[in-house]
Amino acid sequence: MKTQFTRRQFLRTSSVLGAGVLILRSSKLAFAASANDKLNLAAIGIGGQGRSNIDNLLGAGVNIVALCDVDQVKAGDIFAKQPNAKRFIDFRRMLDEMDKQIEAVLVATPDHTHAVAAVAAMKRGKHVYCEKPLTRTVHEARVMRETAAKHKVVTQMGNQGSAENGLRRGTELVWEGKIGEVREAHVWFDGGNGPLKRPTDTPPVPATLDWNQWLGPAQERPYNPCYLPGSWRAWRAFGSGIVGDFGCHTGNLMFRALRLEQLWNTPADAKIKKAIIEVHARPSERDREGYPSSMITTVKLPARGELPPVELTIYAKDKPSEELMLGHPRGAWGDLLVGTKGSIYSDCPWNTRIALLPRDKFEGFKSGPPQTLKPSIGHHKEWVEACKGNGQTLSGFEIGGPLTELMQLVNLATLVERPVQYDTISGRILNSEAASGLLHRDYRKGWTL
Repeated sequence: MKTQFTRRQFLRTSSVLGAGVLILRSSKLAFAASANDKLNLAAIGIGGQGRSNIDNLLGAGVNIVALCDVDQVKAGDIFAKQPNAKRFIDFRRMLDEMDKQIEAVLVATPDHTHAVAAVAAMKRGKHVYCEKPLTRTVHEARVMRETAAKHKVVTQMGNQGSAENGLRRGTELVWEGKIGEVREAHVWFDGGNGPLKRPTDTPPVPATLDWNQWLGPAQERPYNPCYLPGSWRAWRAFGSGIVGDFGCHTGNLMFRALRLEQLWNTPADAKIKKAIIEVHARPSERDREGYPSSMITTVKLPARGELPPVELTIYAKDKPSEELMLGHPRGAWGDLLVGTKGSIYSDCPWNTRIALLPRDKFEGFKSGPPQTLKPSIGHHKEWVEACKGNGQTLSGFEIGGPLTELMQLVNLATLVERPVQYDTISGRILNSEAASGLLHRDYRKGWTL
């Protein structure tokens, strides 16, 4: 299934509720631009999602010094709008040649090149805004989080719902205990993908496209229009299916409200040496080229401090029982947390609006815990300001990395018959050699993290 949403559709779903998010890293750890200067930005991947990101970042006050895209014609209008920005096809050459001029980098390529581009930038001390999902593989997500922490750069993942008040207020209501203790959660997506067969025909590569650079770290294969534009999302070699595409959006409230990042961000001196999650996928088919048409996956999550274990169920095309909705309509998309005193539900793919269930019990409810954070100035602007030492990001890689890791574990599990036991502390699968081999993929010669 191909699911597309416009920025306008996203904004229409926004609610007007309060604020609140997860543990945040200080943005003053590293920054090059002063508070009053424009941030010098390089953008990688500007012909697709990068377009709207660039518009938002320009509005947030950046100075674009370099632009990189593998199709110079498809991205031609963006190049034309920024005549002073130097043009590149290979981001590695861009980083080499313009190292001293670049302070921050936008990565909006297909999923399979997110990690190699973002890690290369962070190792040079550049702040990074990277589209969701953060990476194509579980291992890459860990490396992204660890690299950001090591080099003390400011990061932001492109799940823009993080800046919306509905998600933040919903998170705070769960933290405060408004729905009681949560041991059950459900996240569902309106559709799946379907098995794919690799094409055998070899049409010529369009003259404007550098196919070698588009492939990046992926293994060599002939060009075919079935891979791009947009359709790359459905192929395991390049994209992450519906779970990867929207998991970091629709599962955002669940992940934050349950403080699941604590399973990954454990202090080095903590007594806990293992944190094992069990992932059991039941897909409609197991396909190494594409993703299943439908899927139900159960994830057993251990306790986080005083918070109890949780059983999370993730659905593609399938839906949870309507009985769980307590009389409320079950939407095509959903993020539902079931507590001992009630439930909280978002029917929006970006979690921008919430409902407390049952509705009659919470009718007239308007208060709640005090807001712990100020309302957002905008997802992109928060990153820009944090890069300049003003405030903090709300979806840095210390959050985006583990959230992506979880969703990619679900994708991995759709290829494995038995439940997968994964230790979030070590990053290892404990019960399957075959599954362990899926945590990462071999890169082509010349490409490294």
